[in-house]
Amino acid sequence: MNGLLKVLRLAPWILFGACVLISFCGFNLNPIFIWLTLLSFVVELGLVAVKKGLVFYMLRRLGEALVTLWLIASLTFLLLRILPGGPFDEEKALPPDVKASIEAKYKLHDPLLKQYADYLKGIVTGDLGESYKYTGRNVADIITESVPDSVQLGIYSILVAYLIGIPFGVWAAARQGTWIDALLMTLAISGVAMPSFLIAPIFILIFCFGLGWFEPALWLGPAYYVLPTIVLGIRPAASIARLTRASVLEVIRSDFIRTAKAKGLEESKVLFKHVLRNSMIPVLSLTGPLVASVLTGSFVIEQIFAIPGSAKHLIQSVSNRDYPLILGMTLLFSALLVIANLITDLLISVIDPRVKMS
Repeated sequence: MNGLLKVLRLAPWILFGACVLISFCGFNLNPIFIWLTLLSFVVELGLVAVKKGLVFYMLRRLGEALVTLWLIASLTFLLLRILPGGPFDEEKALPPDVKASIEAKYKLHDPLLKQYADYLKGIVTGDLGESYKYTGRNVADIITESVPDSVQLGIYSILVAYLIGIPFGVWAAARQGTWIDALLMTLAISGVAMPSFLIAPIFILIFCFGLGWFEPALWLGPAYYVLPTIVLGIRPAASIARLTRASVLEVIRSDFIRTAKAKGLEESKVLFKHVLRNSMIPVLSLTGPLVASVLTGSFVIEQIFAIPGSAKHLIQSVSNRDYPLILGMTLLFSALLVIANLITDLLISVIDPRVKMS
């Protein structure tokens, strides 16, 4: 019975791993499979919340998340209206009657409060409006078409960051003061200091045009995924490695670690079973800022590698003053950050039973 419960607890991660592997291999994911994975995570988080008495905490955080998203949506809406200029102000001015007709079509002549109320109603109903520049296209359709590639790139990069950063940080801490520690920390500092727009061309020259291992642009399969994923994941991986090293060194000096060593436990068992688990709280708390870093960094990477993600639409929407598209993209990325922070808090409570959130 206990074995079955453990398998059920691992089901969300197994499904998630399967989704990542299938998508990375270039196969199309069935939407039912994606929704099943999301549902399994929701169920798992719900069970954890009930078991640890975090139901009220989760409800409160969800309420705070909704308020946060409402404030972001409201401030973005207000700032777009306050800033000088309009979406149809161009170098070559449109005839007044044509401009008035276009603005009437998009209800820009309505009172500001009515526009705001219509906008909030659209968010609730899932209607984000029609793009001003992509004539005849709904913002929700543009997001549905472009965001999956950006999310895919972001997930791959975060996985790369943790898979590289945590082992390197543990290795450096275990070899503190040696040349290995110095080398790994030098690489970590270099990774933090060097921006993505500098690393990307260097990697393209070496691995695409020099060695011919990968493709330099587009997003059509595994050969196209590897390079932008690694380039985007290098900087967060370096931050994770430094933080992991510092956290591991702090835990290693704890009394319970000295006790475990005194009992004769193997060094590898002490390091990975006792030290690593207790060192993960600061590293996991970095997930929220890490998601923000990956999302903002992906704009540059998508432009360099010609990935058909959301970066192009977001940048063009800002330059074109495409109000509905700006609002839709801003709301989407804000929601992703809020969800990432909530999941991070819950994961911390799972890893460390001492953490109690009320």
